[in-house]
Amino acid sequence: MAIRAVVFDLGGVVFDSPVELVRDYERRAGLPEHLVARVLGGYGGGDGLWQRLERGELPLDEFCRRFDDDVRALGHAISSADMMREMSERAELRPAMLAAIRKIRARGLKVAALTNNWAVGPDHDERLAPLRDEFHVFVESCKVAMRKPEPRIFELTGERLGVPLSETAFLDDMGPNLKAARALGMTTIKVGKPEIALDELGVVLGVDFSE
Repeated sequence: MAIRAVVFDLGGVVFDSPVELVRDYERRAGLPEHLVARVLGGYGGGDGLWQRLERGELPLDEFCRRFDDDVRALGHAISSADMMREMSERAELRPAMLAAIRKIRARGLKVAALTNNWAVGPDHDERLAPLRDEFHVFVESCKVAMRKPEPRIFELTGERLGVPLSETAFLDDMGPNLKAARALGMTTIKVGKPEIALDELGVVLGVDFSE
């Protein structure tokens, strides 16, 4: 079945991966490697602090206070508020991905952003406005009170696009999100190196993104 729409994750796909930014923060703060990931990994299930933050159920300042307490309980000190601000300010847009989005639109296909995120500050919407204009549909977990890999957020994206998920391609850098999307009939592409992912997308769409 022909693909009529492409859905892009943001962090790690349209933007550089936040994982490297977190690792850089850990090094500069003198923290053990992977400490942040280890603490976040302890927030399992649907009601963990991270999950609630991304669904917009927990304010960022409350998340940071409780996260810092959990790190302190492990014998370390962190300012997660500074870390989260840096992640927002230092996120670099990938020009090749933006060019691909524009090329897809020019061919008459629809494009959507589907991201797990949180509001960093009162200028959240203003900062994202230029990027939001690049997409037909822009779905943020903190705005719709659900997050990947919950099936309903994929279904909502398809509904807003007006395209069946079986006719939609999805790019993400996280395995659980891709697995959930595949279960719903989406064509999935795991993003590591952007150029390889775009080559794979080009095969699916019959488009040469290297031109």
